[in-house]
Amino acid sequence: MRKRILAGLAVMTLLVSGLTGCAGKEGAKDPASEESGQLSGSGQGQEASREDESAPEGEASPVLKEAVMKNLGCRVGAAVTLGEIQDEKVWDIITTYFNAVTLGNELKPDAMFGYSNGKCPGTEEAELNGETILVPKMDYSRAEAILDKVLEWNQEHPDDPIKVRGHVLVWHSQTPEWFFHVDYDKNKDYVDKETMNKRLEWYIRTMLTHFTGEDSRYRGMFYGWDVVNEAVSDGSGTYRTDQENPDEPLSNDTHGSNSSWWHVYQSNEYILNAFRYANKYAPADLELYYNDYNECVFKKQQGILELLRAVKEQEGAPGEGTRIDAMGMQGHYNMSSPAMSDISTAVERYAAVVGNVQITEFDMKASDGYDGSDEAKAEEFEKQANRYGTIYWALKNVNQKEGVNVTGLTFWGTVDHYSWLQSRSDVGGGNTEDLPECPLLFDENYQPKPAYDKFLQ
Repeated sequence: MRKRILAGLAVMTLLVSGLTGCAGKEGAKDPASEESGQLSGSGQGQEASREDESAPEGEASPVLKEAVMKNLGCRVGAAVTLGEIQDEKVWDIITTYFNAVTLGNELKPDAMFGYSNGKCPGTEEAELNGETILVPKMDYSRAEAILDKVLEWNQEHPDDPIKVRGHVLVWHSQTPEWFFHVDYDKNKDYVDKETMNKRLEWYIRTMLTHFTGEDSRYRGMFYGWDVVNEAVSDGSGTYRTDQENPDEPLSNDTHGSNSSWWHVYQSNEYILNAFRYANKYAPADLELYYNDYNECVFKKQQGILELLRAVKEQEGAPGEGTRIDAMGMQGHYNMSSPAMSDISTAVERYAAVVGNVQITEFDMKASDGYDGSDEAKAEEFEKQANRYGTIYWALKNVNQKEGVNVTGLTFWGTVDHYSWLQSRSDVGGGNTEDLPECPLLFDENYQPKPAYDKFLQ
């Protein structure tokens, strides 16, 4: 009988209350629920052994990060929030099974402005290209609380480091509306494109310099950064506009669907400029990405390809042109779609434009009608394992094709009960039915599920 052993996990009291670790698109969390001060403990990152019937008797099979590197040739990551990382059982899972993390919320614009979504948190002067401009005050505390814990681990385990994916610089959601207005006051007029370009360049320069610059204590920890996120419309199949959802006022503090970036520019200029500024300030070894969901839907896929081509066409040296290193396919899938052929086709099409493709927010919505009961759970776990296994097989298969490089696999969380899918959401890939979910590789008891084993084969 197959045994699942999560070595070295201590029995501890759950440290998290309030924020349940939804690491995705459901909007900002209550800032008070994310505040934690300094994180305690460094995690002991044990050498986990798992007896597996596919391994020779007495020999442990590889853990997830070793198996994915062997079978797919890339790192494997997990999204984590500040609330989640305070749960030492989650931290042990990360350090044992994964070799990369994505900060689920803490590097998004609203977090960087201290979750002051209704009002600018204050301003200060900054120099940009020889000009003094007024900019909002930044709050690095939440991101640094996570990064400091990762940094401590890396210093203590130089042969087993955890790399970081930055997420995200430019996004229509979780960016305060006041950022687009005169005097950073949403009750005043929108600024013009020239002013917005200065704010955009300042913000990207500040983020990349602070976290990846020569003088940053985190230099070398980040392997890549999502420059632009979800800028293509599900409805039109082209660029997301300020009219994506007519029932969502632009005067809202933040937006789930409509883009104030588009409202200011009325074109893809902000996207091109974002990749241009990122190329200007990012270290040469920091990869730059575009990231989106519903990426296998043909109509939307056409719009994503249009965006990627537009960025590629303006590639050039730092300070002169854009740079894009991979397409991020989010991978918020369900038990019936997308089809394997659609996933493979999407990977091939994106690779034909940018070369590298990554799965960046991998999770699996439950079957229709799943109620979370013990009886349903056992059946669902097996179905989920088969579905994950088939997708993984498709990724490995398409990765063998000429010109295709799958260079990253990131799950959007670690344990089921912290998944963003446990909360109702009206944005792409979210839970709209108030039903329980079990989307990840580890269950509510922090144990590997049958789906885990599919990534060892």
